[in-house]
Amino acid sequence: MTRYVAFLRGINVGKAKQIPMADLRTLLTELGYTDVATLLRSGNAVFTGEGDPAEVANRMEKAVEATFGMTVGCVVRDGADLAAVIAANPFPEAAEQGSRYLAHFLSAAPDPALVEANDPVELDPDRIRLGDRVIYQWCPDGIMAAPDVGTYAVKNLGVVATGRNWNTLTKLAAMLGA
Repeated sequence: MTRYVAFLRGINVGKAKQIPMADLRTLLTELGYTDVATLLRSGNAVFTGEGDPAEVANRMEKAVEATFGMTVGCVVRDGADLAAVIAANPFPEAAEQGSRYLAHFLSAAPDPALVEANDPVELDPDRIRLGDRVIYQWCPDGIMAAPDVGTYAVKNLGVVATGRNWNTLTKLAAMLGA
């Protein structure tokens, strides 16, 4: 059995795409996952199960659509993957201000040709770095003042992308035991 973290893109942000976290926990339990817990109300879930993370994400996307009637992109990582993202932190000083430091998780490694044509680092070369299925973004002036890297990645790199701040990541890592 593997411990996973799931990131659901764009839920509970505005009036659209509202999913109560209790309902998300129930859905994951009905899918056969155990030890299900959520963090905040922005679509973060930790659970135990089996399968390739991409297959788990696909299964979750289909279940969310069938249950809640909405299309929601999901990115699933196991504990080792999340620990690797944290360990590869290219902006260690930014982690001290975790609410202004984002990791945008990508559903897959983007096609190198798409990255060459649409490199997200070019949006802010001093504050954005591309990692292994993640884009790190330091936002010293606040997230709202920074380029929208997640939407950029979805539109230009052909992947699902969803960002979480560093404070949230470290809490999720602790929940996973990563």
